[in-house]
Amino acid sequence: MKLILASTSPRRIDLLKQAGFEIEVIPPGTDEIEIRGESPKAMVLRLAKEKAQAVASRQTAPCLIIAADTTVVAPNGKTIFGKPVDARDAERMLKKLVGHTHTVLTGYCLAQVLPHSGDKSGFKIRSFSRVVKTRVKMRKLSTRAIQSYIKTGEPMGKAGSYAAQGIGTSMIDSLTGSYTNVVGLPISQVIEDLEKKFGILPGWSKQDA
Repeated sequence: MKLILASTSPRRIDLLKQAGFEIEVIPPGTDEIEIRGESPKAMVLRLAKEKAQAVASRQTAPCLIIAADTTVVAPNGKTIFGKPVDARDAERMLKKLVGHTHTVLTGYCLAQVLPHSGDKSGFKIRSFSRVVKTRVKMRKLSTRAIQSYIKTGEPMGKAGSYAAQGIGTSMIDSLTGSYTNVVGLPISQVIEDLEKKFGILPGWSKQDA
């Protein structure tokens, strides 16, 4: 069955390919809008479902879609740190994170598009979703070190203004939970659910050949 990633994130693409999956990439084209009063956990789950549904509704053949949304929750457990709008915003976030422990949440949705004669579209969608949490402790950094990191450009486009798989890994003191979750997709949990819920395995046999 064709696997589709509803994301153009290079990190998610790399994680799935490294795990042995052959995927097609389709941007979901959805807006990542925060809803007032919504918890961070509810938000990432909702956004992942919206992305999966957006791509699934455009399919005309059986397939399975992987969609995800990742966010960083500040040490206070309430404030959501998305992607910085500029260098000043990145500095603001990083000053709140360094020297403390924060949470990274990824909600993901696996949506299978199957033939179904009872639906006018000829297909039905069967889905499964969940949220994975990782706790990240960051070491203390001086303002100079933070500003130097920002000048590399790496924080831009990253939730929480850092990349766990890049230079930002040097700021992480320790973590509890999935490392790849911090990168953008909890790959072990995704693989487990693909196998248990949909009977799909990565192409390990091809890698062994």
